[in-house]
Amino acid sequence: MDITDAVSSLGHLIDGRIVRNEATFPIDSPSSGEVIAQCPEATERLLDEAMAAAERAQPQWGAAREADRQKVIAEMSDALVAHLDEIVAISAMEKGSTGAALEAYAAPVFMTHLATTAIPIDVLEDTPERTVTVVRRPVGVVAAISPWNAPILIVCEKIATALLVGDTVVAKPSPFTPLATLALGRIWKDIVPPGVLNILAGGNELGAQLVAHRATRMISFTGSVTAGQKIAASAASSLKNLVLELGGNDAAIVLPDVDVETVAESIFNAAFLMSGQVCAAIKRLYVHESIYQDMVDALVRRADAAIPAPEAEGGTFAPLTTRPQYDRIRMLLDDALAQGAHTATRAVPPVSTGYFIPPTILTDVEHGMKVVDEEQFGPVLPVLSFHDVNDAIRAANATEYGLCGSIWTADVETGAELAARLDCGTAWVNNHAEVAPHVPFGGTKVSGIGRNCGTPGIDAYAELQTRYVYKSSDRVTG
Repeated sequence: MDITDAVSSLGHLIDGRIVRNEATFPIDSPSSGEVIAQCPEATERLLDEAMAAAERAQPQWGAAREADRQKVIAEMSDALVAHLDEIVAISAMEKGSTGAALEAYAAPVFMTHLATTAIPIDVLEDTPERTVTVVRRPVGVVAAISPWNAPILIVCEKIATALLVGDTVVAKPSPFTPLATLALGRIWKDIVPPGVLNILAGGNELGAQLVAHRATRMISFTGSVTAGQKIAASAASSLKNLVLELGGNDAAIVLPDVDVETVAESIFNAAFLMSGQVCAAIKRLYVHESIYQDMVDALVRRADAAIPAPEAEGGTFAPLTTRPQYDRIRMLLDDALAQGAHTATRAVPPVSTGYFIPPTILTDVEHGMKVVDEEQFGPVLPVLSFHDVNDAIRAANATEYGLCGSIWTADVETGAELAARLDCGTAWVNNHAEVAPHVPFGGTKVSGIGRNCGTPGIDAYAELQTRYVYKSSDRVTG
């Protein structure tokens, strides 16, 4: 299908049908800053229709055999694989780069894992007298709200997990990158029973209505801390279940015993993956003073080799996905330089169109600067020196965030001991920014509530029921 035709035919998935309406909102190209498409914008009436459909479908879906639900998820994954080129092309258009859209290739891996995963049953006691188990039952209707940085991977993980447990879903993508997610709805509409999965596009008002809707029993949200706090406040009145993954300000600590060139390659990739627009990217780097300058030099060589420009013009480094994020990174850089920070990377003439910022290594930075204290979510890496690793650990933990962190050292035992002291949801030794469908992922402090993936991820979409079964009939027959 031609990409223009594919986009122009998109609509909301509601109760097994693709629904288009007159209201639309514009989608910008990050590579040019120009409007490239108009996306259908769901109304509150359409949201009510989707929620009613999800409510109607949930009892039957939840009562279906686990194997039947797994079969549907497997068929969804297969259909995604068959249409990956189309999904990546649409995603690349709205994200500004083919490379930035490649996260879609990981989505079938996560979905296939869930399609072959049995819902756990915990046997707490099994004696001649009784059996005590903990089983997972559906929550009900799940509101799945996905971000703009990895829209396909994240929405697929949310949807597949919910469907496995027996929940039904109303999903809403970010208004910055909704097109590829709507394309998923078109691909899946004849695979998933009507009402079990619904996908609506719209802005923040639609998201607020979805969160507050009386039929919503759980909210799975990935995005900013500010938005997560608003969602939690809205959900509190009716005690809706929550999974919130809200980003972080990940610290990496490099000890003096490493090979600088080897580690610099890994750190650069983990910091500037998708132009730094990854929640689990390295956002602060603490390097022992004895190898500090060598590490800075090695990172600068890699940064200076990148070409921030449209792919059609030979670019190798993708733009920021949204104009607000571009403006924020510019603000953070200006603020840091005004306070005495220095750019170690070469000056790159600004690209005349789009939201391009080159990968930037900052030195002479310190705590108290926004670029160190706050989550940048962009192609900027402040590098700080330390003398005592205990000071580095304290600095890494001295933040309201707690998503991820890492220790880099040739002494793996010491690395493990130090990683255990990091106050975060995921701690690595000699790696960073790694996710997998069987491994729980989430944060502490303002980085979120709950976990995605693994058994804790399944539990997040379920209500845990404890069952006591007494085996003797004497209790009722006398």
